[in-house]
Amino acid sequence: MEFYKRAMASGMSEIQMEQAALAQGFTLTDISNARKRLAKIQSEQNKNGKDSVISPRRQIGKLSIKTKNANLRDSLKLPIKTQKKLLIYGSTLFENSNLAFEPNLRLATPTSYVLGPDDELLVDIYGNASDSYKLKVSPEGTVKVLNFAPIYVSGLTIEEAKEKIISRLRQAYAGLNSGGGTRASINLGNIRSIKVTITGEVKKPGTYTVSSLATVFNALYLCGGPDSTGTFRSIKVIRNNKAIRTIDLYDFLLKGEQKNNILLQDQDVIHVSYYTTRIEIDGEVKRPAIFESKEGETFKEVLSFAGGFNESAYKASITLYRNSEREQQVLNIKQENFGNVVPQTGDRYVIGKILNRFQNRIQLTGAVFRPGDYALTSETKTLTQLLAQADGLREDAFKSRILVHRLKDNFDPEVVSVDFTKIMSGASADLDLKARDSIVVKSVKQLREEYFVTILGAINQPGDALFADNMSVSDLITQAGGFVDGGIPTRIEVARRIRDDNMTDVPDNYNTQIIPLTVDAKLGLTQTDAQFKLLPFDIVYIRTSPRYETQQNVTILGEVIYPGTYAIVNNTERISSLIERSGGIRSSAYLDGAILRRRGERVALQIKNIIEQPTIESNLTLQSEDTLIIPRQSELVRVTGAVLNTSILNYSKDFNFNSYLSQAGGYGDRAHKSKVYVRYANGYAARTKHFLFFRIHPKIEPGSTIFVPYKPKIEKKSDLSAPVLLSFFGTLAIAAATLLR
Repeated sequence: MEFYKRAMASGMSEIQMEQAALAQGFTLTDISNARKRLAKIQSEQNKNGKDSVISPRRQIGKLSIKTKNANLRDSLKLPIKTQKKLLIYGSTLFENSNLAFEPNLRLATPTSYVLGPDDELLVDIYGNASDSYKLKVSPEGTVKVLNFAPIYVSGLTIEEAKEKIISRLRQAYAGLNSGGGTRASINLGNIRSIKVTITGEVKKPGTYTVSSLATVFNALYLCGGPDSTGTFRSIKVIRNNKAIRTIDLYDFLLKGEQKNNILLQDQDVIHVSYYTTRIEIDGEVKRPAIFESKEGETFKEVLSFAGGFNESAYKASITLYRNSEREQQVLNIKQENFGNVVPQTGDRYVIGKILNRFQNRIQLTGAVFRPGDYALTSETKTLTQLLAQADGLREDAFKSRILVHRLKDNFDPEVVSVDFTKIMSGASADLDLKARDSIVVKSVKQLREEYFVTILGAINQPGDALFADNMSVSDLITQAGGFVDGGIPTRIEVARRIRDDNMTDVPDNYNTQIIPLTVDAKLGLTQTDAQFKLLPFDIVYIRTSPRYETQQNVTILGEVIYPGTYAIVNNTERISSLIERSGGIRSSAYLDGAILRRRGERVALQIKNIIEQPTIESNLTLQSEDTLIIPRQSELVRVTGAVLNTSILNYSKDFNFNSYLSQAGGYGDRAHKSKVYVRYANGYAARTKHFLFFRIHPKIEPGSTIFVPYKPKIEKKSDLSAPVLLSFFGTLAIAAATLLR
């Protein structure tokens, strides 16, 4: 540890220390042991709270080693790529619930089906004779028909058993199936169950009971298929201690073929051994995964398992990471050698992406007729040739400064500006283009603020409009949809920004020039004004006729001759005029209860006084949406608030305030007697008055409401707690002692 500290203090890196140790005769084993001892000391120091002397860069085992690559990565801030985990190709085949490989029991009986105990045969006789039999295969392997001797069928195919049974039935049915009029058909009825054992590297090995029509795929589905170490390419079916079939699941996965998916028989064994060679194919292929290869297959064939390259793949060469006896090695394989590379287990093939760059592309954008990407060729090696390929510059192109963006040899960006007018005139040489140049041709409009004009006021579509040369006020009014109803053409104003070219026409203290114009109703200008043209950013104001107003309505309801809605004649029309226009007051009207509602609020009125004296101030001027209500004579009086019984009572001339209060049960406990008031039907209110010790209550009229307010609740103050009292008196004692000094 002391040597390590001194070496670190002298500026040696850990790599330099190891190289020095090797130069002094130490072996790699000695260096490895030294690493372990240093890591142990570091661990003990960490436990004791001491600072570690090991550089915390990249851990190898338990020892932190600061390598040149780590230094480089730290300085460049490069991200550390993590290798994604690939799936074993075909591992999800037997996990797919939509692909159960269940045997179809409704198919015709396979001719190769081998009979065994518990199978059932259906025999149908038809033609000159009619009969049917159900023949079940006995444990001894025989079936019995009529009184004939048992027929041994176990181990026979369905076709072989059919011939044997019909041959026996000819003893009862002459000429059966031999040209006579009697025919027989034999089919499989109920089928038996068989036991199949699955061994080796599968997810759930064991013995399974399956239908006698089950295939190898049915059994593999039941056991979950091969596990992470099981082979997909060499699955053996063993019958009577002999391997009768070898199944390659890739035939089904890649081609959909089930040629070796044979029917199983009782006591068959399916054995899945370990895989021999597995490789990874990652990167730009259609199906990145872990694949299994067989002897004799090359990388070219295994690449086809992955679906081949995708559209972004770099095909010229790929990178192979291969394990040797002690470490890994990297190999680069060219495309022409794919068929010569024999995969080894553990190989990892990585297919990269093509570069996102072009070796001969030139980009042209902006004010040209055909912008886009062009190839740098002998026909487009100069700017003039390129613009000719693009059908030339547009009319609005800014030719005095075309910008060429390009990269220097050290990949620093630079901009080359070109005056194309000088190139066209021969005053300047043409510009030679380079690969990856980007040429931008600006238009004149792009180099200035977007021009627009504005029209406001009594116009159908007020707002901004794009400016155009020679645009007149009439043009703008037409574009904005013309005048609205009430708009007048005789007082048009144009507000114009003050520019250097019109400063002489405007006083120095003016920021905006105002230009009055006149047009006729048909948008025709006077001879002088017709010569006036709008400039960018002008604002045109259209005025409304001073006498133009939309109709304003008021409503009168209740006891008048013609109730309804009326238009306000002028700005000085008053309530008395509205009553007169509505035909006058009916005899049943209760004028003292008349009210006016304005903007949702209730306005108290004295209609009787207004009718008798129209010049009084309470004869209000009408406003839009006013509603005047003249009610009928009311015969009720309401008593509410802090009384014992809120009541609605009949009006009587003989009753006074106290009479109505008595009818409501009198005051409540919290009645505020001095604040009692009466609100009349017309909205006015009168309160209780006081003279010496007497209360003078308001007069009660029909439709009145007597309000008796509540006194506010008075919350009792809680007693001071003992601690508060002690603190208070303690403060008093200190103050008294201070004063006595």
